[in-house]
Amino acid sequence: MALLVQKYGGTSVGTTERIKAVADKVKRFIEKGDDVVVVVSAMSGETNRLIGLTKDIMEEPTPREMDVLVSTGEQVTIALLTMALNHIDCEAVSYTGSQVRITTNTAHTKARIVSIDEHNLRSDLDAGRVIVVAGFQGVDEAGNITTLGRGGSDTTAVALAAALKADECQIYTDVDGVYTTDPRVVESARRMEKITFEEMLEMASLGSKVLQIRAVEFAGKYAVPLRVLSSFKEGPGTLITIEDDGSMEKPAVSGIAFNRDEAKLTLVGVPDIPGIASKILRPISDQNIEVDMIVQNVGLDKKTDFTFTIHRDDYKRAKAVLSDVCASLQAERVVGDSDIAKVSIVGVGMRSHAGVATKMFESLSEEGINIQMISTSEIKISVVIDEKYLELAVRTLHSAFDLDDAVTVKES
Repeated sequence: MALLVQKYGGTSVGTTERIKAVADKVKRFIEKGDDVVVVVSAMSGETNRLIGLTKDIMEEPTPREMDVLVSTGEQVTIALLTMALNHIDCEAVSYTGSQVRITTNTAHTKARIVSIDEHNLRSDLDAGRVIVVAGFQGVDEAGNITTLGRGGSDTTAVALAAALKADECQIYTDVDGVYTTDPRVVESARRMEKITFEEMLEMASLGSKVLQIRAVEFAGKYAVPLRVLSSFKEGPGTLITIEDDGSMEKPAVSGIAFNRDEAKLTLVGVPDIPGIASKILRPISDQNIEVDMIVQNVGLDKKTDFTFTIHRDDYKRAKAVLSDVCASLQAERVVGDSDIAKVSIVGVGMRSHAGVATKMFESLSEEGINIQMISTSEIKISVVIDEKYLELAVRTLHSAFDLDDAVTVKES
């Protein structure tokens, strides 16, 4: 008997028929003797529908009221799934984030989990009930509903698995595992049977949509066994491990990640003085806007061009903030571009392979793809390019690093 936390995404619960299928799947685990906590997202398209409703009311609703609105999507799903389970004689009870008491900070629409009170959950588990929890949401100390940002249901599931010390956290989605890249872009992409937390963290942070980055961080920090599986077909999925088992030599590159939701801002002609970077980025940070890549170029005239990337949704707001910074620092001008994309190669094998960056840059050059920015770490290299070249770049790199013929590591 095992304690499992299972998360089902929006596509998996997109219709009442699919919700019934999830109930049947959960019941099979119960019949084997497992205890199950289920975390669900809103039904596919529901969050977008709710957000769309706000446009008829006002252009920029307050973050607090947005959280109140969009959190209702998951509440519909937990009620329907709990009904479906009870209908097939599988006793279940639903919980919202506030009923669990998933406490977060006060950053509406982007809240972070502070603590989880698992007492009530354990009581229901001891009574043999299936627990169905609304993902993506929590409550702050003042009792305000908060949400964890898009994809936050993954974080809810892993955080609950950590709090309950679950045997495994299973993320059920519309794909059957983690692939070398998005199969919709590269048909020959391969499912990996294993990937390290370190690699998955990079993949998630660089644009892979399979798992949310905070979910991977939680899983790695608390050593939660994490597995990505398909809701629609049986299979082993992809196991995310603490470290490589060393059963075979790792290739230099394990996967290609990309992100279309990038925008770039440049503050031109900034005085090159100590502390200038903090003076530029502090107002951006104060607006809760996350900065990704940063490049600073100092010219012979002792002035610098300061460039950074952000999420495209934050572009207009960040540009307005940077315009004020430009005036206060007596810089020349602000330049922006929201038609860019980031492509990254990831692999722990980079640590022991030379020439990886050269191969990447040469491959892109041969296709006439210009690189605007570069960022590196021990196990990844990221480049910013024109968005129109994104899919060509991904296919080129996938082939250049022999991922079309990648050998997956078998589970031990």
